[in-house]
Amino acid sequence: MNKITVVGAGRVGESTAQFIASKDMCREIALIDIREGAAEGAALDIQEDAPLFQFDTRLTGGSDFALMADSDLVIVTAGVPRKPGMSRSDVLEINVKVTDEIVAHTLKYAANSKMLFVSNPVDILTYRAWQKTGWDRSRIFGQAGVLDSTRMASFISMETGYSALDIDAMVLGGHGDSMVPMMRYTTISGIPVSHFMEQKTIDEIVTRTRNGGAEILALRQNSSAFDAPAAAVAAMVDAIVNDRKRILPTVAILQNEYGCDELAIGVPCVLGKDGMEKVIALDLNDDEQENFNQSVAAVSKDMEKLATL
Repeated sequence: MNKITVVGAGRVGESTAQFIASKDMCREIALIDIREGAAEGAALDIQEDAPLFQFDTRLTGGSDFALMADSDLVIVTAGVPRKPGMSRSDVLEINVKVTDEIVAHTLKYAANSKMLFVSNPVDILTYRAWQKTGWDRSRIFGQAGVLDSTRMASFISMETGYSALDIDAMVLGGHGDSMVPMMRYTTISGIPVSHFMEQKTIDEIVTRTRNGGAEILALRQNSSAFDAPAAAVAAMVDAIVNDRKRILPTVAILQNEYGCDELAIGVPCVLGKDGMEKVIALDLNDDEQENFNQSVAAVSKDMEKLATL
């Protein structure tokens, strides 16, 4: 990939640019932020560690959206973060306005790009961008499930003491309290986690996964999580840049999959050079389907608010 733009040079945006640059995933990264000097400073700071991390990616930063010209991928981390006690949907109204502005600039300067959304509420903002651009759904998608799944895998590793490298976790649904940790599809070296943990422990991990972001926010007080979210974005970018055809939980626009039509929500997808190349439809049992339906209902409730903005 030649050029990637990261809009938002806050902690998530800066860490995202660092991870992407350190793996030499593209030739150029543009960082954009409306705060004067923020993107320039972040870009220069990352550029100066190139000899240490041994990458040749060139970084530029600024507040002029023209910097995104001819980008292959635009990653959106900009927006107002939630504060302790707030839900992701509490920042909906202001972040929709931010998204609309970014989409307008993308259509002007990078009309052939793909867009990856990280800002919250990510399901709603991904849908909004798809609605505003009119693009094929393969070109607009969101990050949520990769983060939620890696959090759950980490909690399982911490509980069992087994290597995190051997744990495959899957989380579906909206990126919020109604997310659906799929324990039936979660394994340690291919062995179901139920072989290693009692149901009570599994239930506790499910609850902790749903509250993973809030737990970090409550501890830090003045900052949401940024390292794990940025690493999750980098994993998705790697799958696209290297055409790996990885199956990763992704916020995708559903078109008659999972009983939903024109709704953005997290499901397993194939990520490759064309973006979100395919939605993988899982067979859900009754309990999983009920939980997924509840998550759909929560996202749909925010969608109703979107219609008024």
